[in-house]
Amino acid sequence: MFRNGHTLYSAKGAAGIVLIAIVCMGWLAPALGSTFWLPREGDSVVGHLQGAVAAPEDTLLDIGRRFNVGYEELKLANPGVDPWIPGDGTLVVIPSRYVLPNAPRTGIVLNLAEMRLYYFPDPMDAPRRRVITHPVSIGQVGWSTPLGTTKIIAKVENPAWYPPASIRAEAEANGEPLPLMVPAGPDNPLGTHALAFEKKGYLIHGTNKPFGLGMRVSHGCVRMYPEDIVSMFAAVPVDTAVHVVNQPVKTGWRDGVLYVEAHPVAGELELDENPVAGDAMHQVVAMTSPEQSKLIRWEQVTAVVETLTGIPYTVSDPTIVQLKLAQRVDTAVAPLDSANSQVAAAQTMPSADDGANVSLRWSRGLALWPYFLKNTRVQ
Repeated sequence: MFRNGHTLYSAKGAAGIVLIAIVCMGWLAPALGSTFWLPREGDSVVGHLQGAVAAPEDTLLDIGRRFNVGYEELKLANPGVDPWIPGDGTLVVIPSRYVLPNAPRTGIVLNLAEMRLYYFPDPMDAPRRRVITHPVSIGQVGWSTPLGTTKIIAKVENPAWYPPASIRAEAEANGEPLPLMVPAGPDNPLGTHALAFEKKGYLIHGTNKPFGLGMRVSHGCVRMYPEDIVSMFAAVPVDTAVHVVNQPVKTGWRDGVLYVEAHPVAGELELDENPVAGDAMHQVVAMTSPEQSKLIRWEQVTAVVETLTGIPYTVSDPTIVQLKLAQRVDTAVAPLDSANSQVAAAQTMPSADDGANVSLRWSRGLALWPYFLKNTRVQ
């Protein structure tokens, strides 16, 4: 019944109420991004944590691609797991809950610190709007992806690559000289599709090395999984705005509970600089009223910014009303309609035929749940 023994778990709610859903992983590979309805006004947290039981042959790279998560974000969320040999039966935390960046909810928002982009495909006046998120790779140290707002000015299928002189010089120094032009094909690092920024020389593109996805490996461009760039290429029109931000700390509300999400800083900072802790404290203060601040667990805020797992954690005590809200089982994801069929697929839910052997799966989920909590809660 299981393919490679994979099992899916999901945790949700302000109080950590458990929803355990066991799903055949064959339905989820490879993912084409996660699609969510935008939360109500004032809220900015989407998604729920998940967990995957590793098979003997799995690496974090395999699991990351299966769940549409980048390597670094998966490694940060699982500090005690060997990225190359997680081990058969190891429960790997999937960081699939997100605080939306503090940026316009239009076009594409790229947050360098978390190496993730968010695409808002629906017009502002739509009755209900979606957000689609994908992991990306960004510029390595010394080749940072520039901040600010730009736009998509061109879409190119099967692009040729013309390495600039600086990159050719670097490759020459490393003993790997590059030609003036690399044609489309399996050796082209741009992959099969590219979206060109108005800022010359910068692209969102695919890759011929997908297992480097979610790292700082590019020369300033934004790389996506091959399957992700195909869906983005089809969905994103020319003139779409692109907002590039660097927000290692994000704070947001959901159902009256405050979350803080912290990542390592993406940038060329001095080693002794640590702006994350102060930024988190300032954001929490700015987002809470005097009455709300009484429910903030400041020691939890400190723990979040010290551990830097990239997982949004609750930092406020829930009220009785919020505990009731947390008990609601809400598995709704944003559906695809015929007018927007090119948009990346929503999360796949199990079919009714997958009900066999539920008691065995449920027992296994309960047995593994303490490990899941240990690896998804700030100690």
